[in-house]
Amino acid sequence: MTNQFTEEAFNAFQIDGLEQRMEAIRERIQPVFRQIGQDVAPDLTVHLAEDMYVHIAQHARRKVNPPNDTWMAFSPNKRGYKKHPHFQVGLFDDHLFIWLAYIYELPNKSQYATKLLEQQQLLHALPSDFVISYDHMKKDAQPIDETTLEQGLVRFRDVKKAEFLVGRHISADQVSAMSHDDLVQMIRNTYEQLVPIYKKIK
Repeated sequence: MTNQFTEEAFNAFQIDGLEQRMEAIRERIQPVFRQIGQDVAPDLTVHLAEDMYVHIAQHARRKVNPPNDTWMAFSPNKRGYKKHPHFQVGLFDDHLFIWLAYIYELPNKSQYATKLLEQQQLLHALPSDFVISYDHMKKDAQPIDETTLEQGLVRFRDVKKAEFLVGRHISADQVSAMSHDDLVQMIRNTYEQLVPIYKKIK
């Protein structure tokens, strides 16, 4: 069994049918998530001085439509992650994403948004290949220096369904050529850049 995301892993999203696609996700993707969790969760626990737990999306509520992406999350809560700021690694068919995520289920979302608005310099100081998304369901993301950051954060604060995610996108071709160790190092490096934001915005 491979411990990296191969071309076959990304091709799982081309498979028709909920159960057939989920079977491919369970076979081709989730074992790699489990290995990444074992490698990365201890680092985050040390950096954040709090236990970080691994959650792998099971898509259990889906009854008909197969998922267009899948992910794992690192959260300080053992039971769940959606109601907490959390770190994600996941795949669409054409890229891998590495996020610090504040999604719409987050209680006190406006308080996090207000703090982010006050600390925009932390976001602008991130490396130039970092991107921002305002909807975790959509593939697209914008480079930080090309997005209207303040406008997006205001929307995140004021619109119930708005979200804020910051991190990296890596193309499927690039990821499938990486060793497991190289990918884990990329994830670690990305999170090292994002941990100060997570800690400052708590």
